[in-house]
Amino acid sequence: MKKPWIYGLLAMLLAPLSLAAETPAKDTGSWYLQTSVYTKHYSPDPEHNNHQDLIGLEREAPSGWLFGGATFRNSFSQRSYYAYGGKRYESANYPVYIKLTGGLLEGYSGKYQDKIPLNHFGVAPVIIPSLGAHYGPLAAELVLLGFNAAMVTTGVRF
Repeated sequence: MKKPWIYGLLAMLLAPLSLAAETPAKDTGSWYLQTSVYTKHYSPDPEHNNHQDLIGLEREAPSGWLFGGATFRNSFSQRSYYAYGGKRYESANYPVYIKLTGGLLEGYSGKYQDKIPLNHFGVAPVIIPSLGAHYGPLAAELVLLGFNAAMVTTGVRF
């Protein structure tokens, strides 16, 4: 087990699941399960992977504050992990929203370690903005990955 700390971090993020069964029935927010469907690098390179195989789980409070975790294959096909917190800003008039998350990204290593800024000790702080639209429990997001790529994700809220 190379990076045991990532399992501890994910366990802390998912700990509220055990408390959810003990709370009274009221609007406690929602879960969002998502996956990647399309990625485009702004400056294509033969080394770039455009199939991220992302799977993410996010918990959102009624206030719009959220936290989550995701695993995916980075631009160089290395398994990576993102643990984050953030806020979703819902439009009052349309089924669209803006989401801003920030957290820690782990997975860029070896000769690709310097491909993301501030990647000290194999972990880098990142901020990721996205624009989403939803129809009932289904949603799709355009996720901006710095100045390098954009990704489209889709998911279901429950």
